[in-house]
Amino acid sequence: MRSSVVVWLAILALVASCTSSARAPRKKDYARALGEGENALELVTDRSEYPDFRAMYGDSDSILRALRESRGWFDKPSSKRHYPVAGFTHDRVAYSLDRLIEIVASAQSPEELSGLIALNFDVYRSVGWDGSGEVLFTAYYQPIFDGSRQPTAAFSEPLYGLPADLVKAEDGTPLGRRVGETLVAYPTRREIETTNLLKGQGLELVYLKNRLDAFIIHVQGSAKIRLPDDTFVHVGYAGKTDRGYTSIGQELVADGHIADDDLSLSAIREFFSRRPDLLDDYLQRNDSYVFFTETGPGGPYGSLGLPVTSYRTIATDKTIFPRGAPCAVATRMPKLSPGGSDRVEDFVALVCDQDTGGAIRSPGRCDVFVGTGEAAERVAGHTKYEGRLFYLMAKERP
Repeated sequence: MRSSVVVWLAILALVASCTSSARAPRKKDYARALGEGENALELVTDRSEYPDFRAMYGDSDSILRALRESRGWFDKPSSKRHYPVAGFTHDRVAYSLDRLIEIVASAQSPEELSGLIALNFDVYRSVGWDGSGEVLFTAYYQPIFDGSRQPTAAFSEPLYGLPADLVKAEDGTPLGRRVGETLVAYPTRREIETTNLLKGQGLELVYLKNRLDAFIIHVQGSAKIRLPDDTFVHVGYAGKTDRGYTSIGQELVADGHIADDDLSLSAIREFFSRRPDLLDDYLQRNDSYVFFTETGPGGPYGSLGLPVTSYRTIATDKTIFPRGAPCAVATRMPKLSPGGSDRVEDFVALVCDQDTGGAIRSPGRCDVFVGTGEAAERVAGHTKYEGRLFYLMAKERP
């Protein structure tokens, strides 16, 4: 009898274990890198899995502006060194831009736009984080902060230009720090800040009010700085160290300070306003450090040196996706309302792959540029939705 009980208990334990395992959802690792031999893009052979190109009709001026900026980049001889990538040649991507410009400029209805794209283009889909095509979409923006050319009691946190000892590859990939004839890893953010490594080299471009403002610019990659005389300094990304990026937002969630569902830039600001004693520790958990250059008023500019366009420029991992290529996205984004009660709507749009970012390092991540200033910050701070990322390649090849 006792042996029967033991057997039944063992069976029940096994069933419970299996049930528990079945119920436990697989953790979504959007930062998962491609495995050896894996491709970031796959051809979509079933048209029912295409995005709704009809919903992309309208506001042709903004997408044409972005497409033409990308096409101009392909005319630069230096653009050829970034191809082929993901199986696509430089000429095919340039031709794809030409064809899409023609189609967007000529289409007279949503149905015509959809039909022409489906007829003239092969549609490729990002494999996403797990091969299913699921991509996590976030958003970024250009902040506007008060600042000063000189350090003052009110403005003491600098943004730095590129140091002479930072070594980059021809394509801009950071390689490390030159020390004599040796190449070593660049110091971490914590090491840079606690040793004042960059101070006194004449690299200071502008000074901000506080460390969090400066850090936000590091994450966003560009900013407009309002000086005391009401003029502006425009700064943009110039390079970064070879250290990895860590999201302080995710660190705050992991430590139980902010609920994952409540995570936003405003929530992060509010937390550090209550706990300024924790600011340095969390900021310095992100080992990566970003350097800047003055860009002039025509930007902001993406990693291709092109002006980015609101809701038409995306940032992706440029080691696996074709730079400057025409794309389509299907996800959701907040829609601002004047009263402050935002709603979430489908965001289905033609876009261009014109930028990259420190946190965008896998086929499961994509960042959408949403503009400049406080309204854009509101959108960017609340955008975290799953969706699909597509690349459009002309069927006819030159």
